[in-house]
Amino acid sequence: MNPRRIAFLRLLVLLGVLVGLAWLFPTALKFVELAARELRYLWWLVLLLALALWLIWGLGRKKK
Repeated sequence: MNPRRIAFLRLLVLLGVLVGLAWLFPTALKFVELAARELRYLWWLVLLLALALWLIWGLGRKKK
């Protein structure tokens, strides 16, 4: 597998997990909707998402 295909599969898995969690926990989905509306109060949610993305794509890379 080439790196582009691996990145695409990771993105699909991440989206699948998010959809699965939203389906299993509708209360969490409502919380995320509230956070999107009240972003100035819940800015840390964006930071947690950025940290998750960095851990998924940035942590496993080999240094050049």
